[in-house]
Amino acid sequence: MLINKAAIVVVAIMLSACGYHLRGALVLPANMKNIYVEGGTAPLLDQFKQAIKSSSAKLSSSRAGAGIVIKIFNEDFSRRVLSLSSRGKSNEFELYYRLEYEFANAGDAKLMDRQTVEIRREYYNDQQFVIAKDNEEAGIKNEMYQQAVQTIVNRARVVLEAGAK
Repeated sequence: MLINKAAIVVVAIMLSACGYHLRGALVLPANMKNIYVEGGTAPLLDQFKQAIKSSSAKLSSSRAGAGIVIKIFNEDFSRRVLSLSSRGKSNEFELYYRLEYEFANAGDAKLMDRQTVEIRREYYNDQQFVIAKDNEEAGIKNEMYQQAVQTIVNRARVVLEAGAK
């Protein structure tokens, strides 16, 4: 019993020493522990909440006291048909997600000019499994929002670390 406990402690220490962290967990600098997101659609804000929940940071409800303000502009999600079947039904779709963002501090001083995130995904729409494909599209959209949040947070980390030097 004692050997099992010792083995667990040793493995835990080794994992923490090698930089291991849970998938999706964010390692944020100290000045990014309180984040305020301005703008953005509900699915994007939900992904921010999920990403922040897995880190030691918190999503602020106001600008006051925020280490960084992430401003979201011109968010657009679209779907376009790429190919049609012989019956005229869509076989393949492209999902396109685009947004612009910039960073500011709590006093609204710009930390970075506007940047753009563009994400595209294609998927095959099998007409025999229409309901399953709707679920697949929802999953792909969710992954696209996750990727956008990861891109924005990683960029914010770089900006804040460069500003601290």
